[in-house]
Amino acid sequence: MENRIYDESNGLWYAKKGDYYLPELALPSEKEMPIGLWGQKHLQYLKEYKQFVYLNLLTSGRLNEYLTSVNEQAEDMFFRLVKEYADRQGVTEQLKAENQLLWVQKMNNIQACVREVVNSEMIYI
Repeated sequence: MENRIYDESNGLWYAKKGDYYLPELALPSEKEMPIGLWGQKHLQYLKEYKQFVYLNLLTSGRLNEYLTSVNEQAEDMFFRLVKEYADRQGVTEQLKAENQLLWVQKMNNIQACVREVVNSEMIYI
């Protein structure tokens, strides 16, 4: 018998491995794009808690595109919220020039708060 056969009823090729014919399945090709920190966090969350969504995205070839989009949206949200929080709390360039240590403390606090917001609103949903 042949080492490779085609089944017209389902449109799949089968390859002989030992005594069995196994389907030759391949994921659709996907354009490789870099995934940032937020996208990687969301990927880990999908793998652990949303396996069905993860597998759907992976098998449809849209996982990388989806994670890149989540990463871009999360970055935009992060920088926008940091700016808004800093404006509301009066953290300005003047404060930076006058008291650098206080400015760093406030900015670190703002960034930590904003990280929590982005995580809860975009990454771990």
